Amino acid sequence: MPKTATVNARIDEKLKARAEKVLRQVGVSTTDVITMLYHQIVLRQGVPFEVNIPNAETRRAMRELDAGKGERFDGTAEELFDHILRHRK
Repeated sequence: MPKTATVNARIDEKLKARAEKVLRQVGVSTTDVITMLYHQIVLRQGVPFEVNIPNAETRRAMRELDAGKGERFDGTAEELFDHILRHRK
């Protein structure tokens, strides 16, 4: 099937650069990924992943991170989960 249609989208340039870095590492182009996404949308008759409205706690956390606040954790996943369990509300 010839590729003749064009998709134009505006996204954050830093997000684009980060995503393209990952795509280069796995050896696929942006065009390949968009084509795969469109195939999955057609096959599943919808978006191939969950799209939910974040709850109030998640929205607060997102605003906090956008403001440069929040916790950062540089340990292992196991250490992170131990930390979370110790500091549960």
